[in-house]
Amino acid sequence: MSSESVGGILGAVVAAIVLAVAVVFGPIGQYGKPPRPAKVESAPVAAPEAPAAPAPRGPIIREVPNQ
Repeated sequence: MSSESVGGILGAVVAAIVLAVAVVFGPIGQYGKPPRPAKVESAPVAAPEAPAAPAPRGPIIREVPNQ
């Protein structure tokens, strides 16, 4: 085998190792993501009441004394 083919094989091995390390420790793999928080089940809570409908908005008309 020539030195070029040996270099190509070693380069491919190094590239595969670097890619594997990047997947394990990077954000792509599960190991790079933070653990999900556990859901805490509690007693059912009544839903909050919906707020009252706001008053219709429009032009403000104020009465002016007639002098």
